[in-house]
Amino acid sequence: MKTLHPAYRVTDLSVSLGFYTALGYELVGRVDVGGGTTLAMLKFPTEEMVTLELVHRPADGPVDLGTGFSHLPVQVDDLAATVEALSQAGLRPGPVERPGGPDGPQVSWLADPDGYRIELVQWPPGHPKGITAADFA
Repeated sequence: MKTLHPAYRVTDLSVSLGFYTALGYELVGRVDVGGGTTLAMLKFPTEEMVTLELVHRPADGPVDLGTGFSHLPVQVDDLAATVEALSQAGLRPGPVERPGGPDGPQVSWLADPDGYRIELVQWPPGHPKGITAADFA
């Protein structure tokens, strides 16, 4: 088994697609599932498979995140350059933080139009491209 992709319900599909394409995702395709509901499948250009699905279901009204959702982590190679490029594209990433100290990962946070939080992560040199059991040793 493997995790495929999260699916977010969005209030306004065109606004959300504008945000996620500015973040670097590309639209792979759309599926009309009836009743006005549309699924938009996204991935980053270097990925082979869809990694994010946006679900637009207007009949359900605006999105209410509640308290159960935390965030979507997105790996970047150069956080400072990514923050600058996103700022130039009109997005508002937060300041670069180092939650693991000076030798840990660098992160910056931003929110999409519906309030979903995105954590941009740059791993330190030599670190695997994700969290492993070695991080807890």
